[in-house]
Amino acid sequence: MRTSQGLIPRLRPVAILAWALFARQTLLAQRLAEGAPLTLWYTRPANAWVEALPVGNGKLGAMIFGGIGAERIQFNESTVWSGAPHNYDHPGASSVLDSLRALLWAGRQKEADSLASARVMSLPLAQQRYQAFGNLRLTFPGIDSTAVTDYRRSLDIDRAVATTQFHVGRTTFTRDVFASHPAGVLVVRLSADRPGQINVSVTLTSAHTGSARRVVDANTIGMTGAVSGGAIRFEARLLVRADGGRVVVEDTLATVSGANAVTLVLAGATNYVNYHDVSADPAARASTGLARVRSQLYPRLLAEHVADHQQLFHRTTIDLGASAPAARRQPTDVRLERFSTGDDPELVALLFQYGRYLLIASSRPGGQPANLQGIWNESNTPPWGSKYTVNINTEMNYWLAEPTGLGELTAPLFDMLRDVGETGRRTARVHYNAPGWVLHHNTDLWRGTAPIDGPQWGLWPSGAAWLTQHLWWRWEYGGNRAFLRDTAYPLMRDASRFFLHFLTPDPRTGLLVSGPSVSPENKGIVMGPTMDHQLVRDLFARTIAASELLGVDATLRDTLKAIRARIAPNRIGRIGQLQEWLEDRDDPDDHHRHVSHLWGLHPGGEITRRGTPELFAAARRSLEFRSDSGTGWSKAWKINFWARLDDGDHAYRMIQGLVTPTREQHAVGEAAGLYPNLFDAHPPFQIDGNFGLTSGIVEMLLRNHIGEIELLPALPSAWPNGRVRGLRARGGYIVDIEWTNGRLTRAVVTATRAGTATARYGNRTWQIAMRQGERRTLTQ
Repeated sequence: MRTSQGLIPRLRPVAILAWALFARQTLLAQRLAEGAPLTLWYTRPANAWVEALPVGNGKLGAMIFGGIGAERIQFNESTVWSGAPHNYDHPGASSVLDSLRALLWAGRQKEADSLASARVMSLPLAQQRYQAFGNLRLTFPGIDSTAVTDYRRSLDIDRAVATTQFHVGRTTFTRDVFASHPAGVLVVRLSADRPGQINVSVTLTSAHTGSARRVVDANTIGMTGAVSGGAIRFEARLLVRADGGRVVVEDTLATVSGANAVTLVLAGATNYVNYHDVSADPAARASTGLARVRSQLYPRLLAEHVADHQQLFHRTTIDLGASAPAARRQPTDVRLERFSTGDDPELVALLFQYGRYLLIASSRPGGQPANLQGIWNESNTPPWGSKYTVNINTEMNYWLAEPTGLGELTAPLFDMLRDVGETGRRTARVHYNAPGWVLHHNTDLWRGTAPIDGPQWGLWPSGAAWLTQHLWWRWEYGGNRAFLRDTAYPLMRDASRFFLHFLTPDPRTGLLVSGPSVSPENKGIVMGPTMDHQLVRDLFARTIAASELLGVDATLRDTLKAIRARIAPNRIGRIGQLQEWLEDRDDPDDHHRHVSHLWGLHPGGEITRRGTPELFAAARRSLEFRSDSGTGWSKAWKINFWARLDDGDHAYRMIQGLVTPTREQHAVGEAAGLYPNLFDAHPPFQIDGNFGLTSGIVEMLLRNHIGEIELLPALPSAWPNGRVRGLRARGGYIVDIEWTNGRLTRAVVTATRAGTATARYGNRTWQIAMRQGERRTLTQ
């Protein structure tokens, strides 16, 4: 046991008075913020994980419950996963490729499925799982929950600070929690507006058996452990600093008594270096993390954190109109319950910014990409392993990044693409005897690329074609030629090389098709699903364009052009639908959550109203057949689809369908909505619906995927007045838009680099040639 007096002595009377005034001002600010448009707030503690409030810095994530006499802060670190470096490939898989194709062409799908299950799927069949790390548990002796008044917990997404506040007698207690990206730590601040009132016991608990705790020094507890049966070892360290009072640190507990305020700083780390190296020292990493902040006082930690968050968050603002005062005064969970019957556009604007907040918190350069749950997970057996599902979900996580000013947050995704570009090269060779690289429908921390789970889900070889679209977007929005040359083009080129080998002639028509493959998760393995062909055409077009820009690989470029022209085209079926498969067998009663064959409408761009009107109408017909039902991410994708179809009111109906209350945490189904903390209820929780909703709102207000900046292309009647600032458009443009009575009033376009653009609003167009830094105002 080690004991220390508070690091800051008891305050003098004048300082006490000043401090009390500051605390009261803070309380007033919190009260005024009850109606703040960028705050989630509640009048009771969280009873379930999906009611807790999330903070994160890209590596550490935490969920704050807001307990009164006892508080739980559940935390994660992005590299705490099950498993170990592993090669998932199935030796000899390529030897049955021709047999699989022959069975599928003969219509013997069940036999093909059996052959693929036995000879092609990954070893083992499942990939690994994202894991919980632990809990920071705080107990407050002397606080009687029955004596508490004016309870409030909140998450200010503008400052990225979660706050719990309440009165006990004459004392106001405040707890602030944030995850600092500059400091790399989780910070908890306990304070009161009267001196000497903070009494707390603090301990760390692990989500894994066999963990051990120890005294590191007079103010620090350490917790060491490992993921059972895997390679990951971890360490958490908790620094306890008191302003006044007394601190006692034992191996399992730190106790503070009579303090004016307490600052807790949590660092966490693992031995993970990369997908094939787990040689790091987690204790040394955690120690270094705390050493960086030991000398920093709380005000500086907070100020640096807020400044870092806001330099990203403030790039885009949105106003969709004022909510009814009665709605604005309600706690967030009540607003969610009443959304369908009230006038509350500010809740939609909050959700737009919440998606941006969650991406900032879960995806920072140097960390892992946002997974199925971002960075937040309390389970060691999370749904679908909380992995990276790349047949829609991982991509949807990043749709909002470029257009809402968060382009640099795609860096972890690109780091992962470099990794799977390596492991996928081996999979391409083993499974297809092909050059280049391939990625199937999932990957994990160990960068597995072989087909997993079962043929009907996993035998989909098009993950690389889809994910590399984000590389091209980074070039289109950012214009960094070195990035195009060194990162984007090599990955696109080698993904293209795989498909040059993989595409095979349809024996009936001679057209080139993809297969064996699936239209994701719908009706099993086939030859020639429509989505694959849209993806490959897009991949080839991007690779051709990059090759021309860079002046390289002319022979490959010519080959890609020739092969691209031979790929089976989109087809319109017997009921006016865009066919999902080569055969015209779509079922109008099929309400499957995936709408994969509309990829060419969104996020692809080959199906447009003016360019391909017949396919555009067929895509709409298919979407009508699919219905408005679906999981959270499915509804979010449909917001984007309806926006691309120029139907803002239908897109808004999809938003209404998503903004519905869901309380059941663990049910699996398609009655999607939002949990009380506004997490997407798949159900269960998946974060892609949050991100997809933000992307869909962008698509309703600004479209720029076909060479024009289209203003308010799908504005719904529910938002007659509003404005948005800081949206990004391809070519390096920042766009601000204002509208009144459903009509554009003003748009301001700012060029971040020299260029020429076409802007469109309805039938009105503007041709804009601009120098770097120049602004142009467009009015009706």
